Amino acid sequence: MTVDRLIHIIAGFFILGSLALAHYVNPNWLWFTAFVGANLLQSGFTRWCLMATILRKLGVPETAGE
Repeated sequence: MTVDRLIHIIAGFFILGSLALAHYVNPNWLWFTAFVGANLLQSGFTRWCLMATILRKLGVPETAGE
């Protein structure tokens, strides 16, 4: 598993999880969905992602060949 693949998996899990929580628990969980979306938008422009930095520090390889 590479950093990029894990970023997509984690973001998708966070979005689907927060939508489920908003539906079944409290609509305020939609703020978390907005936060994840804003971070994805920001990382698209700046090419910096906090989750990617954390994953790299945990030793997740950057490419599949490493």
